[in-house]
This record gives sequence, C-alpha cells and structure tokens, in this order.
Amino acid sequence: MAEKVYIKNRPATFEYAIEDKLTAGIMLTGSEIKSIRNSKVSFNDSYCIFDKGELWIKSLHIAEYVNAGYAGHDPIRERKLLLNKKELAKWANKVREKGLTIVPLAVFINDAGYAKVEIGLGKGKKLHDKRETIKNRDIDKEIKRHLNR
Repeated sequence: MAEKVYIKNRPATFEYAIEDKLTAGIMLTGSEIKSIRNSKVSFNDSYCIFDKGELWIKSLHIAEYVNAGYAGHDPIRERKLLLNKKELAKWANKVREKGLTIVPLAVFINDAGYAKVEIGLGKGKKLHDKRETIKNRDIDKEIKRHLNR
C-alpha cells in the first residue's frame, strides 16, 4: 500500500481560531485525485461558501496531473463538498448568525482510498491573538528543549 497522503493548511490555524471541525468528501475528477495522491495541493486563500444549500470550496489549487492529456482539469475550479443535510444546515446557521468562516484545514486520502477534506469553523484572529499564538508556541519549544536534555 502507498504511503499516507495528508496535506495540512498550516496558516489556517494561525489566521483563525478554530471552534469546530468536520470531515467532508469532495467531488473530484480522475486527474485531480491523481494529483492529490502526488501531494500537489495548495491552500492559498482557499475558503468554503454556501450556494443554494450546498457547500463549495473555492481557490483550492490542485495542480494539473502531468499525464492527464486531454482529460486534464482546471487547477482552481470550485469543488463541491459532500456532507449530509443536517450538518450543512447546522453549519450554515452558525456562519449566518455568528459571522464565522469555514476554512479547509487539510486534504487527505482515507483508508478506503477516497479524498477527504477536513474543514473548520473558524473566527478570524486579531493581531494581538496572533502574537499570543506565537508566544505560546515559543514557550512550548523552550519547554520541550529543556525536557529533552
């Protein structure tokens, strides 16, 4: 079996305070899944939006598969996320009421071989919150350094 594919969106946890997480399926073409298996995914400015009761991911860049030929794909096209109606309704209400944002946190291949997206319900951090995150990260590094001596 091939190695595990888990591509993480590192800036998302720095830019947003994540309140809730969820794993969703994603509708892909054949060349897109092959690019994901090659870890050719970029999260630059990607986000999720609701449109007509469905959740879509925008600006997720999946590089073109080299051997796709005529059956290639548009690297930054909108892709539909697959969730059940109850989860969609719950998250749509939270986004509408509290002003939260849905951001992709990771793309991975599960044990069954399907591509999944981990999405998070996040609230944007202010500058002082980001400084606090950096401070806590540095403190954790110092503690680990002293414990490993």
